[in-house]
Amino acid sequence: MRPVFAIFSARFRGLLQYRAAALAGLATQFFWGLIRLMIFDAFYRSSTAPQPMDYAQVAVYIWLGQAFFALLPQWMDGEIQESLRSGTVAYEMLRPVGLYELWFARNLASRTAPVILRAVPLLAIAIPFLGLGLPASWTAAGAFCVAMVAAALLSAAIATLMTTTLLWTVSGEGIWQLLALTMWLFSGTLIPLPFFPEWLQPLVNALPFRGLMDVPFRIWSGHIPPSAVLPNLASVACWTAVIIGMGRLLIARGTRKLVVQGG
Repeated sequence: MRPVFAIFSARFRGLLQYRAAALAGLATQFFWGLIRLMIFDAFYRSSTAPQPMDYAQVAVYIWLGQAFFALLPQWMDGEIQESLRSGTVAYEMLRPVGLYELWFARNLASRTAPVILRAVPLLAIAIPFLGLGLPASWTAAGAFCVAMVAAALLSAAIATLMTTTLLWTVSGEGIWQLLALTMWLFSGTLIPLPFFPEWLQPLVNALPFRGLMDVPFRIWSGHIPPSAVLPNLASVACWTAVIIGMGRLLIARGTRKLVVQGG
């Protein structure tokens, strides 16, 4: 575990240096958060039909989505991509750590460091001034923290699984773009998942993507009751274990016949 932690720590500290990029991203998240909030405000003002979430819960959902947007596994690690393209991945395979653990640690750092740079200032402003309410209870606050740790691990597992596809493709851009579109739709990034039609809810709840955004955010707002917190967290943990197992299997198969620069 020490080599894995060292890789994570080095990558994490390196990404914390990109403060200007984080500031630009923060401004973007504020802009889109306000736009989405105005859209839902207009929706609630013009509709008298019962809704699956009240406006305060939607506001929490939107601002948390903007704060933790960088957590989503929506881009590949450029250095890993280049190492597979150039053949220097052969040197990575000689390290005293497995290839899967190496990629997982890098992907985990790539999702958590940008989140810290953006989420802390956004939450500090959104809670007192922009309608982001505090967690429904101390229990909800603790469960939210656990859910966010689970979301980070799930995100890194998905990113690492998608990274393994680079062992069989030239660039992997197409697969990642398809993943991003699917993930934005079924994680709650675009629309809170409770607003999906009833006939689609079984599929939405069965997919792993809701563990990235929907589950933590609804725990914060209290939309997921305390009695349903553990089953939801257990579902996220199970999906994480399954995806990690799939990633390990694909790496084991992909490296059996890995060709490095035609050698």
